[in-house]
Amino acid sequence: MTTQDERSAREPADGQGLAAAGGLDFPLAPGYRVKVRQGPSTDAPVVRTLAEGARVQIRCQRHGQRVSGPYGTSDIWDNIAPGQYVSDTYVHTGSSGRVAPVCTN
Repeated sequence: MTTQDERSAREPADGQGLAAAGGLDFPLAPGYRVKVRQGPSTDAPVVRTLAEGARVQIRCQRHGQRVSGPYGTSDIWDNIAPGQYVSDTYVHTGSSGRVAPVCTN
């Protein structure tokens, strides 16, 4: 069991989480092909579709449309490349909150 002190020792004090600290990538939910969109909404145009079993590196995160997926319901969207977003509900980050800094643009 991990204590709060052990988690705090591993994560930056500014709350930016593991992705920002170590540039880690995360797996998509098993069995899903995930649409990558130009913005944080299902109304945004689709840029591409990620294959089942793909992994993504989260550059930053922002709030957008609330979406339900295999990992719950959230308005957090993950920026995986310039102008490319996926709903955090399809990415296994191990957290229901942010794991990367807030997108600034």
